[in-house]
Amino acid sequence: MNILNLFKVSIKAVANNKMRSFLSMLGIIIGVAAVIIMMAIGQGSKQSIRDELSTMGTNLLTIRPGADMRGGVRQDPSAMQTLKMADYERILREKKYVTKVSPEVTSGGQVIYGNNNTNTTVYGESTDYLDIKLWKIEEGECYNDEDIKKAAKVCVVGKTIVDELFGEGTDPIGKTIRFKSIPMRIIGVLKSKGYNSWGMDQDNVIIAPYTTVMKRINAQTYFSSIVCSAVTEELSDAAIEELTQMLRDNHKLKGEAVDDFTIRSQAEMMETMSSTMDTVTLILVVAAAFSLLVAGIGIMNIMLVSVTERTKEIGLRMAVGATGPVISLQFLIESVLISVTGGVLGILVGVGVGDFLVPSFGMPSSVPAWSVYVSFLVCVFLGVLFGYIPAQKAANMDPIEAIRHE
Repeated sequence: MNILNLFKVSIKAVANNKMRSFLSMLGIIIGVAAVIIMMAIGQGSKQSIRDELSTMGTNLLTIRPGADMRGGVRQDPSAMQTLKMADYERILREKKYVTKVSPEVTSGGQVIYGNNNTNTTVYGESTDYLDIKLWKIEEGECYNDEDIKKAAKVCVVGKTIVDELFGEGTDPIGKTIRFKSIPMRIIGVLKSKGYNSWGMDQDNVIIAPYTTVMKRINAQTYFSSIVCSAVTEELSDAAIEELTQMLRDNHKLKGEAVDDFTIRSQAEMMETMSSTMDTVTLILVVAAAFSLLVAGIGIMNIMLVSVTERTKEIGLRMAVGATGPVISLQFLIESVLISVTGGVLGILVGVGVGDFLVPSFGMPSSVPAWSVYVSFLVCVFLGVLFGYIPAQKAANMDPIEAIRHE
């Protein structure tokens, strides 16, 4: 049995029916390309989300009020008033696994300057907030501890606020804007971060001393949340345990009492988002993989037709000494050739679209190298799997009957 000769015969047989062979390959091309593109978009989106969350600090911890039951009704966590100044002060005094801490109070509404206005959110924070969230001051300066003590009416603003209220290229430092009738003097402009993966404009923000937002804007005595920065990402769990114990002691929660707060780490959020994207990617890949199954059935159908058309040829080859296994191997090689050639073309299309076309539409995309290897192996498997029945049919023919076939 000369394998090289069988390859030559198989290639010639495939080449003799170019259009039919190409149509058989087309299903494989589309299927492989679709799988690679779906995986590229899934992996790209996953990495984009991880990168986006990383810009807020991988060791970020967020403490929020927990939901509570009152009169048999579960309350909205945002309406709870469980985080107080005493919690913040104790964390500052006793922190061991936490480096930076900032209480957070937020208020949404319209900000006005002259005849211009825009909707935004004011964040009341401590001086540690910019370090925790990895913000940088591009112009001017940030407020200081003295401003916090006095509840000074000062703020730093994002680029979108500057563009909407003053116009591009205008220096807003020293100018006074109004938020809910409260005048606030701009003392700094934040470096632009742009839009995040969820389409939110991160530059549409105003940051002011938390005392200013609490006393002058919201007139409240509690915090919306407390954000912290763990010493390192690896010590986030230890920091969560430390913060949990402090808050339980402060809130006088004993034994099995349920926490009236929640603490989430950025690493936990990243894992949750990654898991969600993996699930979505898997669903998309499985859907695309069905086209490969259909393509494999198409190859089997074409090979069965080929066996029928070449019955006489098969009979003659058997008559001159070709055995059943040799005939079977020849048709398996033809099937694998069609499948693998289609797979290689599909890989080229998939990688091309995933690396060049998809990003041009503003979508994150990253073709994982292993998807190319897996696609190639799947094509070989499909060629063998769906070529087996036609190959066996050819191998089991009676030579005499085959020669007589018209």
